[in-house]
Amino acid sequence: MIDNISWLAIYPEIILLVMACVIALVDLGVHSPRRTATYVLTLLTLAVVAVLQGFYAAGGQTFYGWGNMVVSDAMGNWLKCFATVALMATLVYGRPYAADRDMLRGGELFTLSMLALLGMFIMISGNNFLVLYLGLELLTLSSYALVALRRDNEAAVEAAMKYFVLGAMASGFLLYGMSMLYGATGSLDIGQVFKAINSGEIRHQVLVFGLVFVVAGLAFKLGVVPFHMWIPDVYQGAPTAVTLLIGGAPKLAAFAITIRLLVDGLLPLAIDWQQMLAVLAIGSLLVGNLAAIGQSNLKRMLAYSTISQMGFVLLGLLSGVVNGHVDPATVENAYSSAMFYVVTYVLTTLATFGVVLLLAREGFESEEISDLAGLNQRSPLYAGVMAICMFSMAGIPPLVGFYAKLSVLQSLIASGETAYIALAVFAVVMSLIGAFYYLRVVKVMYFDAPITVASVSAPLDVRVVLSVNGALVLLLGLMPGGLMSLCADAIVRALAS
Repeated sequence: MIDNISWLAIYPEIILLVMACVIALVDLGVHSPRRTATYVLTLLTLAVVAVLQGFYAAGGQTFYGWGNMVVSDAMGNWLKCFATVALMATLVYGRPYAADRDMLRGGELFTLSMLALLGMFIMISGNNFLVLYLGLELLTLSSYALVALRRDNEAAVEAAMKYFVLGAMASGFLLYGMSMLYGATGSLDIGQVFKAINSGEIRHQVLVFGLVFVVAGLAFKLGVVPFHMWIPDVYQGAPTAVTLLIGGAPKLAAFAITIRLLVDGLLPLAIDWQQMLAVLAIGSLLVGNLAAIGQSNLKRMLAYSTISQMGFVLLGLLSGVVNGHVDPATVENAYSSAMFYVVTYVLTTLATFGVVLLLAREGFESEEISDLAGLNQRSPLYAGVMAICMFSMAGIPPLVGFYAKLSVLQSLIASGETAYIALAVFAVVMSLIGAFYYLRVVKVMYFDAPITVASVSAPLDVRVVLSVNGALVLLLGLMPGGLMSLCADAIVRALAS
């Protein structure tokens, strides 16, 4: 018999699944090319789910359901809430773009987006290897279909094929690593895996062999070097609305599954996986920043920017355990800084691509950096939002990106390890290099001659959401304490369970 706690743990997932089916059926009777009814119903559903998740998260309770296969805790619920809000913003930004390109013809954009979010929720809630993998596959399969949504566009179809092939390989890595860990520990339950490894009765070589494949699979989902090959091609080839969907909310789910596997399950092996993350972080910061400098395509530049930004997230994750010693204060500082970083990165990415989508018109994608020339003369508001985002990603105070980078660097330095301090110095140098290509975008918007004198217009919902989005990037930089405390409290409650 299934108890009430089990149902309580997955209420948001049930709502998403049921409403995804309802929306697909309702859309059959919608004939408007802009799919207004489907769009409104989707946003209302997401709003209800976001409020429910925020209510769960504010309660701070942790409970397990379905035989410990799923967990509802503060960290997971806040990440679900943020992911839902991110998807809402993505659909608001992307709907005019999608309507102009006949991508709303069958309503698949909304249904597949809901299923992708369901996959993220399952990844975030999973407390079992198979549950995590099922959530990951639901997300990735929905993403493959979304990338290929413009079936008549060769670039989109090519990007979907590359994404599918590399994604299948990464899923194989992750599944093989999980099977090795299951064979060594005899359990698929993350808590039981932790206890088995912590007992010290399992051969270290077997565990590390499985760990290598798990880290490789996670590295692909995070999009870090050397598993980054798909990021630039998919970002550039996919329709821009889908690029935002892939580059936004899923990063929160990728962070969550990394915490579930490496921290909740494999923390006794921290010495091993932290070394792997250090190599991945160094490669991502180096390749991401240097490759972005030479890009003229805006989406491709933002793809390499993503790689370098994820390198910073890894820096936060690798500084939690020092010399095999688990200090609660160090753990909280490190993992909460990584969570704060990924949340603020998604917030900034939403506004950045929101401006790109706003500038795209039918038959014109606005994908080149030169397409932003003179934007300040055409629309000071949207140029200002884009400039705030670029300055934030570059880590310039007082924007939220500065405090995100600062919190990660502080966690590295607070460890007291010489190697970690050297990593912090390296990260600062790479950030200085990365500032070049962010500031280049600002220079083009404010100092280059405009390519057209046409004013920039947008629907009311897009203007409102984009203005709020840009304001949050600034306000959270001026007052970062609230979000930082929220992340720290969520991490403490999640690890205490």
